[in-house]
Amino acid sequence: MPKNILGRAHSRNLTKQHKIAIAGVAALGAVAIAASAVPSNAGTVTTGAPATTAQVATGTALKNVHGTVTDQLATQTVKLDTFAAQKKAADAAVAKKAADAAAKKAAVQAAAKKAALAHAVQAAASRSTQRVEIQPVAAKTYTNNLDGWIRQALDIMKTKGIPGSYHGLHKNIMRESSGNPMAINNWDINAINGIPSKGLLQVIPPTFNAYHVAGTSWNIYDPVANITAAANYAADKYGSIDNVNSAY
Repeated sequence: MPKNILGRAHSRNLTKQHKIAIAGVAALGAVAIAASAVPSNAGTVTTGAPATTAQVATGTALKNVHGTVTDQLATQTVKLDTFAAQKKAADAAVAKKAADAAAKKAAVQAAAKKAALAHAVQAAASRSTQRVEIQPVAAKTYTNNLDGWIRQALDIMKTKGIPGSYHGLHKNIMRESSGNPMAINNWDINAINGIPSKGLLQVIPPTFNAYHVAGTSWNIYDPVANITAAANYAADKYGSIDNVNSAY
């Protein structure tokens, strides 16, 4: 009988301990739930993973779990800043390349204009040289007769400012020498004085030498030299060979 009583008593004792243990566990669970639901004065964060039973039992506060999200955002910000810097550098490189291309194009155009101008100047100079070279070829020629002598003399007289006409020269030549450039007067006063008149317009040597026209021959019998010297003398004494109608 006592044995059974002890057995029952022991059974009752174990049952009571078990109940106390279960109640303790339940209490600890309630504390954990309360800790996760209500923020504490220690700044415990309510986001993130639930607290374990050991954390609740030891009173350890949960770490700030939102730091992971902040770190991710910071990382993304750095990436965006890096991308923006790379894009800015790329844009600057493109702009510099475009500016270099524009400068190169401008330099090429300037060189082309300069070359074209130089070519134009060279062409103009070449044309000018050609004209100068052609002029002697196109020089006026005269026949070797009285008509040619008079016309050549008139052209020289024109350049020297000596007045006279074809008619004025021709009429005086025909009266003085009949158109013979080698004519000489050996009977007039000049011949008596030892200075006979010679040539187409019967000019005495002192007069020929005094009124000789530069660029013509110094030979008094040369037709053009004789005509121009006589016309120069007549212009000085009578205003023009056209005003001479007799011996002069």
